[in-house]
Amino acid sequence: MLAETICSAASAAGLGIAAVTAYRKRFLTATRIAAYSLVPVGLVLTGVVDWVAGIAFKPSVWLGFGVLGLSWLLFMTTRAVERRSGTTRAERKAARAAGRNETVAPAASAPSLGAGGTAGPAAAAKPQAQPKPKKKQEAAAPGDDFSDIEAILKKHGI
Repeated sequence: MLAETICSAASAAGLGIAAVTAYRKRFLTATRIAAYSLVPVGLVLTGVVDWVAGIAFKPSVWLGFGVLGLSWLLFMTTRAVERRSGTTRAERKAARAAGRNETVAPAASAPSLGAGGTAGPAAAAKPQAQPKPKKKQEAAAPGDDFSDIEAILKKHGI
């Protein structure tokens, strides 16, 4: 009986605040406040409040909350240890995917069954050619920071 009275009072207060908010021409906020304020009355009318009041004073219910708390604590502890180890779930997932996609023989220098590549002994026997660097890449070497300036000076004959 007390819970129903408290819920009704909370709803009445919420509807009063919603009316004041609507009077100030903030209709969207007033509607949202009215929606929240009708929830306690709805819970009382559906019987949820009686059900919650009935289970709130049982020791088995509090034991269940304790078990849920312990499980949450264990979950958070494992997450903290996982973060300290430096690997994330995404990194482990990518490592597993890479392990499945690339099967490498123990003495091979390249995957024997690469995705989209040619498989077989002829493809494995050919050494892979490295692409040749372009002139711009050579000019942008760390020692040649002034290559653009040198080109301008040569253009003007200096």
